[in-house]
Order: sequence, then structure tokens, then C-alpha cells
Amino acid sequence: MKSSGFDQARLGRVADFADRYVAEGKVAGVQVQVAHEGKVALRHTVGLADIDAGLPLRDDAIFRLYSMTKPVTSIALMQLYEQGLVLLEDPVSRYIPEFADVRVWAGGTVMDPRTRPCIVPMKVHDVLRHTSGLTYGFLNQHAVDALYRADGLGDFVLPELSLAEAMKLLAAKPLLFEPGTAWNYSVSTDVCGRIVEVISGQPLDEYFDEHILGPLGMRDTGFSVPPEKADRFVSNYLHVPGSGVIRVDPHDQSTYAQPPAFLSGGGGLVGTTDDYQRFCDMLLAGGALDGRRVIGRRTLEYMTLNHLPGGRLLNEMGQSLFSETVMEGMGFGLGFSVMVDPAANGAISSVGEFAWGGAASTAFFVDPVERVTAIFMTQFMPSSYYPIRRLLRSTVYQALF
Repeated sequence: MKSSGFDQARLGRVADFADRYVAEGKVAGVQVQVAHEGKVALRHTVGLADIDAGLPLRDDAIFRLYSMTKPVTSIALMQLYEQGLVLLEDPVSRYIPEFADVRVWAGGTVMDPRTRPCIVPMKVHDVLRHTSGLTYGFLNQHAVDALYRADGLGDFVLPELSLAEAMKLLAAKPLLFEPGTAWNYSVSTDVCGRIVEVISGQPLDEYFDEHILGPLGMRDTGFSVPPEKADRFVSNYLHVPGSGVIRVDPHDQSTYAQPPAFLSGGGGLVGTTDDYQRFCDMLLAGGALDGRRVIGRRTLEYMTLNHLPGGRLLNEMGQSLFSETVMEGMGFGLGFSVMVDPAANGAISSVGEFAWGGAASTAFFVDPVERVTAIFMTQFMPSSYYPIRRLLRSTVYQALF
């Protein structure tokens, strides 16, 4: 049977994959949705929201989006670009003065770092595409990561600081490399969030509500879970080597119950599959949904090009040992990974597909060629533990007519 571009019997393999992961105890629960031309072809919910309490995963469950926040923040910053309020070549220090005198790691140790002056200024382009020289504290790859952790920066527990206060601490840390010379997954998108605040004069949550979430009708997306929606929130789980899977941030004792001080544009949002579908529908439709334009068509087309210097790929540019995507064959745009070479990536995908994922193994992709979107929601860390995103692509694409 043909429905919405898919062979429905073959599309059932997506649900089978989700069922298998739950039945084998790999994840507590999964919600997966596949759409073609904005019409849902598959919606499947299986498993539990909380194992200890035996709570079934609800159809309207609220998940931690983590880094699936990044595309939202990137759209926000590019909205300001469209208004002539910021240029990609602008130095970040034009909006956050503390970044005027950043330095670059030159050796030494955590206790005795050696640094040198930064020759090339960090640009807005760099923080949108993660070529800024910034890093994440949780990566545990470099001494600079440890310097971040000492101040509670770039970790899964948000600092009790405003974005403005955090930027002062961040700018005082050395960069891993000269901006524009390598790619490293980082707090860059939090810097983007602060730039949005400075230019707009609004806190990031208010800006999102007015210019993205509100216009798109994403009513269950925000930086916290209000009391009246708390029973829909899903517990998060973490694989600990030698100890198995443990529950972290339980649904009924969550840090997300209160609005955070730090409005993380890089990873702070929670939301539902239905809400993120509306965001994906807008992206697939070229920047507008239900007659409301969020971003210009040409702007979005530009954002989903490969912006890495010289047209290189992530594995050719990468400083990171960690990424929310397989780096071979993959470029990076302004807030999204961009498929450049499906063969090198090992994925039956389309050139130009753009995507990203979150730390709790959530994922989405948008394929403008096949007119397909897919969203995978679960709450399991680390996201690199299982090949969920690769399995999502293979099971979705094989079902297309």
C-alpha cells in the first residue's frame, strides 16, 4: 500500500526498530515520527516514561531536547541577520565585548596553562558553525575542557548564572585554536543565544516565544516544564560503565521544574514530538508554516549549505572526538549538519539533507529532496552509545517509493 510517499509495510520497520530497542532494555521508551510533505506517515510510541514508577510513555510526552535547541537558536540569530542587525563577518566582540581579548591555548597544564594572543577575531560565522575555538566542559578531551568544568561551563548541569554572566567567564578561557581553522563541538550556540539577547534587547526565552515558538504554535516547548505539564515529563537515563543504566533527573524531581538562570541556546529546551514536527514542517516548507513566515526561503537555503572553510567535511576539519552525527561525508551549515557525501557517510540519504540531535539520543532530519522529515525521541545518555541515528535513516529511507 502506498501512503504519503512510503510503502507502509516497509515503513513499519521503523516501529520494529523502536520496539526492539525497548524490548531489549536499551532505552526506556521511544516516540518516533516520520512525515512526507508535512503529512505524518508513521507515529509510534512505545515503552515507559519512567521505569521505576512503571509510567507508560504518553503520546504527548515532553522530552529534553538538549542540542536540538541549537537549530532554533540559529534560526533566531539569522532572523536578526535578515533585519540587517548583524552580519556573519562581524566580530563576536561587537556584541559581547569580553571576547575582544581572547587568547589561544599554547600548552602547559590545567594548573599552569600557557596561552598566546588570538590573531584572528572570532566571528559570528564561527559561532554558528562551531569553528570558534570554544569547547564543551563535558567532552573531557582537552585541558581547556577541564578549565570550563571548573566554572561549571559547558556541562549538563546548567550554571546558576545568566547568559551575560557566563559569557564573562567563557571569554576568559583560552580557545582551543584560532577561529576558523578547525571544527569543534562547543558552547558556540550559547554565544549565539547571548548575541540574540544583546541585539533584540530581550531575554532568550521571550525572544523565542515571540518570534519562533509562538508563531509556530509550539505551545509545549520552553526552557522549563510548568507544574500543570509535569505529569507529561519523561525521566532521563544514563549508561554508567560498570553500573549499567541509572535514572538521572527523574521526571518528578527534575531541575526543569523551575525556569533556569542560564537560558542555554545550545541545549536548554524541552518539548514534544508534535511541537518539533511543526519546526521541521517550517524548515521543509522553506521557512513558513500556516501562512506565517519565520525565516526567509533564501536564508534557510543558505543556512543549510556546507559552511566549513574550503568546502571541507567534518572529519577533515574536526578537532572534536565527539559529535551528534557521523563526521565522514558530513558538512556543517549554520546550526545544522549537512549531508555532502552519503556514500562516505554510510547512509542511504540525500545530498543536502540537514539534521542534528541531542545528548539524550533525540534526533531529527529534514530531506528537501525526498520531502521527508523524521523525529526520534527518547531519553538516554550518552547519545553516542547506540547507533540510533544511523538506524533511523536506514529504516526510514528504505521505505520510500
